[in-house]
Amino acid sequence: MIKKQRFKLTRVTGLAAAAITAVVLAGVPIANANIQRLAFSGGPDGGTFQFFSNGIATLLSRNVEGVDVSNMASAGSVENLRRVNSRDADFGIVYAGDLYLGVQGQLTNDTAQYRNTRAASFLYGAPAHLLVLEGSGITEVAQLEGKQVAVGPAGSGAAASAQRFFESLGLWDKIRPQFIGYNQGASALGDRQIDALWVFAGFPNASVIQAATSNKVRLLQVWDAAQQGSLPQDHPYYVKVTIPAGTYSGVDYDVVTISDGALWVAGRHISEDLMYQAISEIYSEQGLAFMHSVSQAATAMTLASGLEGVVTPVHAGAQKFWIEQGKTLTDDQK
Repeated sequence: MIKKQRFKLTRVTGLAAAAITAVVLAGVPIANANIQRLAFSGGPDGGTFQFFSNGIATLLSRNVEGVDVSNMASAGSVENLRRVNSRDADFGIVYAGDLYLGVQGQLTNDTAQYRNTRAASFLYGAPAHLLVLEGSGITEVAQLEGKQVAVGPAGSGAAASAQRFFESLGLWDKIRPQFIGYNQGASALGDRQIDALWVFAGFPNASVIQAATSNKVRLLQVWDAAQQGSLPQDHPYYVKVTIPAGTYSGVDYDVVTISDGALWVAGRHISEDLMYQAISEIYSEQGLAFMHSVSQAATAMTLASGLEGVVTPVHAGAQKFWIEQGKTLTDDQK
């Protein structure tokens, strides 16, 4: 079969060479000759990152002329940062905190400075939930001194965010962190084996629902507590988010907390014109409607929230777009 295919190709080339040359000289484009093939690095199969990356890749491939964007599975935020920085991918999704620390050369056990990755826009936030039992008498974060707090598995993003938060308040060495997962933590809270549960994820979260359905819980006001310490200065990418009253059973008040934003990022090698076309497509009325249908979390994507939590350089093409939308870029974003 292979020999037969080669023979046919040779004959076609010989017979049609003059015709193809004439087409090229006449300036008629050959189909797919100028397609730019790009890669979007997302996340694990079935995860939120993957829904976003597949949605954006689909829209760009469908609506931006001359572009074909393929969606890549990934371990997540830090891998995406590294891939885009090294041009193994062209676009990706990276948490604002990882991007900020990566630019500074301050990632855990990694002093490389990832300066070829540029922010394009904010996609959605992963807010902190800090739960205690209603009958515990704990109403303020400071009261967790000496208490057992489930913070997520060791090495997880949740545990890292918990450490940053409690360190900023001088409490990390004064609490007793328990490195367990969300579901296990929800059960442990109900069984009085721990005093508090830290969940760093979009809302409504299944583990928080589990805890709030089985017990009467209180969500502490994390944002107000954070303002009492060094978190705003040390980790400026955290933004203010409100978990509305009624999101969880028995929690009939707004909870104001901190959130790390998932950002759409692009390699510095992407041309200004292409980036401008891409972001204009995604943030068009039709583009946003499509993205909102892809994931509930995507409803956070709006023109108003486009640069929320971005404290690192923005791609030149995205800068042009956001300035046209009336945004004033900060020095860190330029």
